[in-house]
Amino acid sequence: MASLILTLVGPDRPGLVSAISEQVAGLGGSWLESRMAHLAGQFAGIVLVSLPDKQVAALSAALAAPRDDDMRITLHETSGGPRPIAQQALALELVCQDRPGIIRDITRVLSASDVNIEELTTNILSGSFSGEPMFRAQAHLRLPAGLTGEALRERLEQLGNDMMVDLTLSDAAG
Repeated sequence: MASLILTLVGPDRPGLVSAISEQVAGLGGSWLESRMAHLAGQFAGIVLVSLPDKQVAALSAALAAPRDDDMRITLHETSGGPRPIAQQALALELVCQDRPGIIRDITRVLSASDVNIEELTTNILSGSFSGEPMFRAQAHLRLPAGLTGEALRERLEQLGNDMMVDLTLSDAAG
Protein backbone atom coordinates (compact mmCIF):
# COMPACT_ATOMS: atom_id res chain seq x y z
CA MET A 1 0.00 0.00 0.00
CA ALA A 2 1.18 3.50 -0.83
CA SER A 3 0.87 6.32 1.67
CA LEU A 4 -0.04 9.63 -0.01
CA ILE A 5 -0.58 13.17 1.16
CA LEU A 6 -2.95 15.29 -0.92
CA THR A 7 -3.05 19.07 -0.59
CA LEU A 8 -6.12 20.90 -1.85
CA VAL A 9 -6.63 24.63 -2.40
CA GLY A 10 -9.39 26.35 -4.34
CA PRO A 11 -12.72 28.15 -4.24
CA ASP A 12 -14.99 26.66 -1.60
CA ARG A 13 -18.23 24.99 -2.63
CA PRO A 14 -20.39 22.12 -1.42
CA GLY A 15 -19.30 18.67 -2.60
CA LEU A 16 -15.52 19.16 -2.83
CA VAL A 17 -14.66 16.62 -0.15
CA SER A 18 -17.19 14.18 -1.56
CA ALA A 19 -15.66 14.42 -5.06
CA ILE A 20 -12.10 13.79 -3.83
CA SER A 21 -13.19 10.97 -1.51
CA GLU A 22 -15.04 9.33 -4.43
CA GLN A 23 -11.82 9.32 -6.48
CA VAL A 24 -9.81 7.80 -3.62
CA ALA A 25 -12.42 5.17 -2.73
CA GLY A 26 -13.05 4.34 -6.40
CA LEU A 27 -9.42 3.23 -6.67
CA GLY A 28 -9.56 1.10 -3.52
CA GLY A 29 -8.00 3.74 -1.26
CA SER A 30 -8.70 4.65 2.34
CA TRP A 31 -9.06 8.17 3.74
CA LEU A 32 -6.94 8.07 6.92
CA GLU A 33 -6.53 11.60 8.28
CA SER A 34 -7.40 15.11 7.16
CA ARG A 35 -7.36 18.74 8.19
CA MET A 36 -9.60 21.09 6.25
CA ALA A 37 -10.70 24.68 6.59
CA HIS A 38 -12.56 27.51 4.90
CA LEU A 39 -10.19 30.50 4.75
CA ALA A 40 -11.08 33.79 3.02
CA GLY A 41 -13.58 32.13 0.68
CA GLN A 42 -11.12 29.38 -0.23
CA PHE A 43 -11.09 25.72 0.73
CA ALA A 44 -7.75 24.43 2.00
CA GLY A 45 -7.04 20.89 3.07
CA ILE A 46 -4.48 18.19 3.60
CA VAL A 47 -5.41 14.53 3.46
CA LEU A 48 -3.49 11.36 4.20
CA VAL A 49 -4.70 8.38 2.17
CA SER A 50 -3.51 4.85 1.62
CA LEU A 51 -3.91 3.36 -1.81
CA PRO A 52 -2.88 0.11 -3.51
CA ASP A 53 0.54 0.70 -5.11
CA LYS A 54 -0.81 -0.18 -8.56
CA GLN A 55 -3.41 2.65 -8.30
CA VAL A 56 -1.04 5.55 -7.49
CA ALA A 57 -0.52 6.46 -11.16
CA ALA A 58 -4.28 6.38 -11.79
CA LEU A 59 -5.00 8.69 -8.85
CA SER A 60 -2.20 11.02 -9.87
CA ALA A 61 -3.58 11.23 -13.41
CA ALA A 62 -7.14 11.77 -12.16
CA LEU A 63 -6.06 14.59 -9.86
CA ALA A 64 -3.91 16.22 -12.57
CA ALA A 65 -6.73 16.21 -15.14
CA PRO A 66 -8.16 19.63 -16.04
CA ARG A 67 -10.83 20.67 -13.55
CA ASP A 68 -13.73 23.06 -13.94
CA ASP A 69 -13.69 24.15 -10.27
CA ASP A 70 -10.22 25.81 -10.12
CA MET A 71 -9.21 23.41 -7.34
CA ARG A 72 -5.45 22.80 -7.21
CA ILE A 73 -4.52 19.37 -5.89
CA THR A 74 -1.02 18.08 -5.35
CA LEU A 75 -0.02 14.56 -4.44
CA HIS A 76 3.05 13.63 -2.39
CA GLU A 77 4.09 10.03 -1.81
CA THR A 78 5.46 9.41 1.68
CA SER A 79 7.03 6.49 3.44
CA GLY A 80 4.21 6.40 5.97
CA GLY A 81 6.65 5.01 8.51
CA PRO A 82 6.33 5.54 12.23
CA ARG A 83 7.04 8.99 13.58
CA PRO A 84 10.04 9.38 15.84
CA ILE A 85 9.31 8.83 19.49
CA ALA A 86 9.57 11.97 21.58
CA GLN A 87 9.71 12.36 25.32
CA GLN A 88 6.42 14.13 25.76
CA ALA A 89 3.38 15.35 23.85
CA LEU A 90 1.95 18.69 25.00
CA ALA A 91 -1.08 20.77 24.13
CA LEU A 92 -0.43 24.51 23.97
CA GLU A 93 -3.03 27.25 24.18
CA LEU A 94 -1.89 30.84 24.00
CA VAL A 95 -4.06 33.96 24.04
CA CYS A 96 -2.66 37.48 23.77
CA GLN A 97 -3.42 40.86 22.32
CA ASP A 98 -3.04 40.68 18.54
CA ARG A 99 0.02 42.21 16.93
CA PRO A 100 2.23 41.40 13.93
CA GLY A 101 4.88 38.72 14.45
CA ILE A 102 3.28 36.58 17.16
CA ILE A 103 3.65 33.28 15.29
CA ARG A 104 7.22 34.21 14.32
CA ASP A 105 8.09 34.84 17.97
CA ILE A 106 6.45 31.65 19.26
CA THR A 107 7.94 29.43 16.56
CA ARG A 108 11.41 30.87 17.16
CA VAL A 109 11.21 29.66 20.76
CA LEU A 110 9.85 26.27 19.70
CA SER A 111 12.42 25.82 16.95
CA ALA A 112 15.33 26.86 19.19
CA SER A 113 14.07 24.25 21.68
CA ASP A 114 13.86 21.54 18.96
CA VAL A 115 10.11 21.20 19.57
CA ASN A 116 8.04 19.77 16.73
CA ILE A 117 4.66 21.37 15.94
CA GLU A 118 2.34 18.53 14.96
CA GLU A 119 -0.79 20.62 14.63
CA LEU A 120 -1.43 24.36 14.82
CA THR A 121 -4.68 26.30 14.75
CA THR A 122 -4.84 30.08 15.05
CA ASN A 123 -7.61 32.65 14.99
CA ILE A 124 -8.53 36.17 16.03
CA LEU A 125 -11.31 36.77 18.56
CA SER A 126 -12.76 39.77 20.29
CA GLY A 127 -11.53 40.49 23.82
CA SER A 128 -14.29 39.82 26.34
CA PHE A 129 -13.90 43.13 28.20
CA SER A 130 -12.12 45.46 25.81
CA GLY A 131 -13.40 44.24 22.46
CA GLU A 132 -9.79 44.50 21.23
CA PRO A 133 -8.61 41.82 18.79
CA MET A 134 -7.09 38.87 20.64
CA PHE A 135 -4.86 36.27 19.00
CA ARG A 136 -5.36 32.61 19.97
CA ALA A 137 -3.08 29.72 19.06
CA GLN A 138 -3.71 26.09 19.87
CA ALA A 139 -1.02 23.53 19.08
CA HIS A 140 -0.05 19.93 19.64
CA LEU A 141 3.68 19.77 20.30
CA ARG A 142 6.28 17.00 20.58
CA LEU A 143 9.20 17.69 22.89
CA PRO A 144 12.63 16.23 22.27
CA ALA A 145 14.25 13.95 24.84
CA GLY A 146 15.73 16.04 27.63
CA LEU A 147 13.29 18.96 27.43
CA THR A 148 10.60 19.14 30.08
CA GLY A 149 7.27 20.87 29.78
CA GLU A 150 8.26 23.19 32.61
CA ALA A 151 11.46 24.25 30.81
CA LEU A 152 9.45 24.96 27.66
CA ARG A 153 6.90 26.95 29.68
CA GLU A 154 9.70 29.14 31.09
CA ARG A 155 11.03 29.83 27.60
CA LEU A 156 7.58 30.71 26.25
CA GLU A 157 6.76 32.86 29.26
CA GLN A 158 9.75 35.05 28.40
CA LEU A 159 7.60 36.21 25.48
CA GLY A 160 5.32 37.69 28.14
CA ASN A 161 7.86 40.48 28.56
CA ASP A 162 6.98 41.61 25.04
CA MET A 163 3.23 40.90 25.06
CA MET A 164 0.46 40.12 27.51
CA VAL A 165 0.19 36.33 27.31
CA ASP A 166 -2.21 33.79 28.78
CA LEU A 167 -0.36 30.49 28.29
CA THR A 168 -1.53 26.96 29.04
CA LEU A 169 0.59 23.85 28.52
CA SER A 170 -0.91 20.47 29.34
CA ASP A 171 -0.18 16.83 28.66
CA ALA A 172 -1.62 15.63 25.38
CA ALA A 173 -2.46 12.12 24.33
CA GLY A 174 0.48 10.77 22.38
